[in-house]
Amino acid sequence: MKKNIAATVADLIADTVKANGCELWDVEYVKEGADWHLRVTIDREGGVGIDDCERVHRAIDPLLDEADPIEGSYYLEVSSPGIERELKTDAHLSASAGALCEAKLFAPLNGTKSVTGRLTDFGPDAVTLTPDGGEPVVLPRKAIARLSTLYED
Repeated sequence: MKKNIAATVADLIADTVKANGCELWDVEYVKEGADWHLRVTIDREGGVGIDDCERVHRAIDPLLDEADPIEGSYYLEVSSPGIERELKTDAHLSASAGALCEAKLFAPLNGTKSVTGRLTDFGPDAVTLTPDGGEPVVLPRKAIARLSTLYED
């Protein structure tokens, strides 16, 4: 149900986010404590600032009010994916090709539950991380609990 809400909201707001100079990175609908949060994450070339978040928030709020895709109350949050961003979709992976990434695994692989390296390839079933000076490590996507970019100086 929550994924359906996130997908519905993403479809509803994507064009408006784009019209405001940003790309829609992610939409999450999550419960924290007693409250529900609709998290809209946006990105743009050169990074996202507070003015971008405010502009997009003001643009999508009336769309959400009119379409009313969520029963009950929730908090609307619009933010940047940050420097160390979670990679969930093929579009995220494509945008992060060559970036230093960390994959946290559900179960140990060769004695470790974490693999760090450059994102050198991906497909529908696997992601390849290549450690600097090391051999590529092919990770089944279903084995990855979380994949994110890492900050580099």
